[in-house]
Amino acid sequence: MRISVIVGHPRSRSFNCALARLCVRLLRRNGHTVYFHDLYREKFDPLLPAAEIPQRAPIRRTIKKYCAELADSDGLIIVHPNWWGQPPAVVKGWVDRVMRPGVAYAFAAGDSGAGVPRGLLKIRKALVLNTSDTPASREKKVFGDPLEIIWKNCIFGFCGAKSFRRKVFRVVAVSSPAQRRRWLAQAEQIVNASFPK
Repeated sequence: MRISVIVGHPRSRSFNCALARLCVRLLRRNGHTVYFHDLYREKFDPLLPAAEIPQRAPIRRTIKKYCAELADSDGLIIVHPNWWGQPPAVVKGWVDRVMRPGVAYAFAAGDSGAGVPRGLLKIRKALVLNTSDTPASREKKVFGDPLEIIWKNCIFGFCGAKSFRRKVFRVVAVSSPAQRRRWLAQAEQIVNASFPK
């Protein structure tokens, strides 16, 4: 399988980046082709220019490369922290610019955008690994777990991903090295189960 791994965290020594590196290592060990992007290290520009919005708009070569890899991917793993119940701006910007019409979804002929789109992604499995400093009970009771809704319904459901799973590692701010090792072991099990040899 061809699998894209996207990570968005400003610190290269963060637990998020450790998760992403683990994913890449496991996927390659399992014989998959990996497209890996650390959006902060690559200085990905999250701002969607107005000229880039139309489906047939000319887009930059770097964005074309991201789009081609996404369209070619059978699987997708996105790793990011929960910031204000959302992905960081760099990850949201990647969604805005790369999961674009004609790549991730399309409307029926004659539909000006008011109808229900057809997902174009051939992704069989989408996996989101999050970190959070909010306990699970508070996340659900007070906030309604907006990241689950965003990824499952608003993005992957919209774009045609066949299967979706999200795992949250929490509470990172007070976690010990031993706890983070256990989380990495859990992530290893999830990645191997989702994308076996």
